[in-house]
Amino acid sequence: MSQRPSYAVGTGLFIVLGFAALGYLATQTTSVANTSRGPSYTVEAHFANIGQLKERAPVKVAGVRIGQVQSIVLDPGKETADVKLAIEQRYDKIPADSVATIFTSGLLGDQYVGIQYGSSGKPLANGGTLALTRPAQQLEEMLGKFFGAGGAADNLGGSYTVKARFTNVGALSAGAPVKMAGVAIGSVKSVQADPVKLDALVELSIDKKYGQIPDDSAAAVFTSGLIGTQYVAIQPGGSPDALKEGDELVLTQSALQLEDLIGKFLVNGSGDKKPDGAPAASSSSPAGKH
Repeated sequence: MSQRPSYAVGTGLFIVLGFAALGYLATQTTSVANTSRGPSYTVEAHFANIGQLKERAPVKVAGVRIGQVQSIVLDPGKETADVKLAIEQRYDKIPADSVATIFTSGLLGDQYVGIQYGSSGKPLANGGTLALTRPAQQLEEMLGKFFGAGGAADNLGGSYTVKARFTNVGALSAGAPVKMAGVAIGSVKSVQADPVKLDALVELSIDKKYGQIPDDSAAAVFTSGLIGTQYVAIQPGGSPDALKEGDELVLTQSALQLEDLIGKFLVNGSGDKKPDGAPAASSSSPAGKH
């Protein structure tokens, strides 16, 4: 009986020391991440969603810290966050078309800004802007990507809208990617049923840098993988004229339903299918002939 109080005291001390160690490690990690390392210059990035990003969060390239988040403010009159990044002066060769993305350290760690180099020969200058950004990933978007959907980099510098009509859009929804040659170039802006023409009117928001898509291009609704989400694929045509704001893609291919796929498989796999134009065999002979 006398040993039980000593066990309780030992357990309590172990828990207290454990929490103290965790607190110490957290403060040390934060202090290392937020340490300033010399003169810096400032660039801006605009995000549609910053998640839990905070001031003094690290800015990294290839996993190496090159600066920190200087400030975060909501852009007046817009639903975008204006994030200023203080980057160390020695990293002054970042291409102007680089992409800034908000990542999370580990599973439950803090968020930071990761920069992926572009191919422009012009470097970012002090006061410059990273036009291409990807926002913080929400749980719904992460699950969508797990099942095969994709996401495009947000070009908050501008986009244009075109329309397409489908007899069946399947499970296509707003926010789904728009792809060309497998590369995301925009997203589905809205999906609505037309009460007059009795079809689905889909609005596609396309990045302005893809402004040379021929106006006779075709649009199709495809599915990512076997059970993935659906997206719109654009197959370029051969017209010299490009799509403009408000244009409509006339050539479209609707989503294939599971029943249609099974039906086509059964028809194509049937062994008794006759070639077109072949005479049908008679199942009975005329009466009176042997």
